[in-house]
Amino acid sequence: MPLQNFGSILNFAEELERLDRQFYAAASANPACAGYKALFAELEAEAARNVTTAQRIRRENVTEMILEPVKDFTRAPFCEACEEAAVQSAAEVLATAIRLESRAERYYAEAAEKLKALAEVSRALKTLAKNRKAHGAKLASLK
Repeated sequence: MPLQNFGSILNFAEELERLDRQFYAAASANPACAGYKALFAELEAEAARNVTTAQRIRRENVTEMILEPVKDFTRAPFCEACEEAAVQSAAEVLATAIRLESRAERYYAEAAEKLKALAEVSRALKTLAKNRKAHGAKLASLK
């Protein structure tokens, strides 16, 4: 499904963050991941804050929604099915979490590029990409 405008890009960002939040909630409750419980709870809280950030970006830039059409940007490369974190081993959860962080980083970086005409929005999306890249690096260091 194409992401054709500002609103659809931010709606999809919210959707990704909600899915990631669910994954991290299940991961923090998984007994196999007890050693990473605090980290996954932190990532769950961060995903909740990112939903709020996406909503704030949309609200503060609502007048821009109509002005900037987006071309050649689709959801498909960012849709990733993953097993329920509650039934994975700690190593599998870490590997999935790294993939999710990488996917989110790519999404925000590409969305920032697509909306570069909206400097404030682009900057906010780049910040989200940078944060997700840092999360991925932190998770990768635990492998």
